Amino acid sequence: MTRTELFENIKKKGSFLCVGLDSSLDKIPAFLKKYDDPIFEFNKAIVDATYDLTISYKPNLAFYESMGIKGMISLEKTANYIKKTYPELFLIADAKRGDIGNTSSMYAKAVFEHMCFDAVTVAPYMGEDSVSPFLQYKDKWVILLALTSNNGAFDFQFMEDKSGEKLFEKVIKTSQKWANQENMMYVVGATKSEMLTDIRKLIPNHFLLVPGVGAQGGSLEESAKFGMNDTCGLIVNSSRGIIYADNTEKFAEVAREKAIEVQLEMKDLLKGKGV
Repeated sequence: MTRTELFENIKKKGSFLCVGLDSSLDKIPAFLKKYDDPIFEFNKAIVDATYDLTISYKPNLAFYESMGIKGMISLEKTANYIKKTYPELFLIADAKRGDIGNTSSMYAKAVFEHMCFDAVTVAPYMGEDSVSPFLQYKDKWVILLALTSNNGAFDFQFMEDKSGEKLFEKVIKTSQKWANQENMMYVVGATKSEMLTDIRKLIPNHFLLVPGVGAQGGSLEESAKFGMNDTCGLIVNSSRGIIYADNTEKFAEVAREKAIEVQLEMKDLLKGKGV
């Protein structure tokens, strides 16, 4: 998917919502467990209920890998279903991969060749040769971890060198040599929204994947205020606040209601920006 296609879908839907499919057998409604593949049935119901309100879905691979082969089958079925049924949606593999080049090549092959993801989250710690294999695929995206939403972000990401440059700033600056706004995005947590002004000075035109809205306490309004640009430039993720809003047989209906609440706020924010 190209940057232009992504922006056109944002304008069409009045939304920059990404729904995180952090699906767990421990949390899905109990009645779904009668199915052969309860995780897929859960995901399918969530997607069918919210597809017109979102521009993206983001399965977190850890939730599927933790279930072994069955989980990976559920993941592949989910990805294939989304791309076959709703091909306009931007599909993110939240995998946070990052290893030496030949290993990263295998990770890239897994998400972009054997599964139909449009993007993958990648950790930059090991440098350019660990990221470049993911950038070899046409119309596919690397979403590089820059400033994350967890408390542990303060352990390393805010460390400063002698010139006062923070580590996450160095990651952003250095990675500009590897790719551009057509195939690289950055993760910037909504719980760090006050930093978006400084980040936009470094990357004014790139898309940002913003997790942490909803259950983690991040503010959609603040993220848009400091992070939105003339082409929106944001993909804001909400997971638990939507998919686990209800655990009865009405779970998909309630998920839709929660997604509508977010989409309507996004529509107003886009309008206010003239998008």
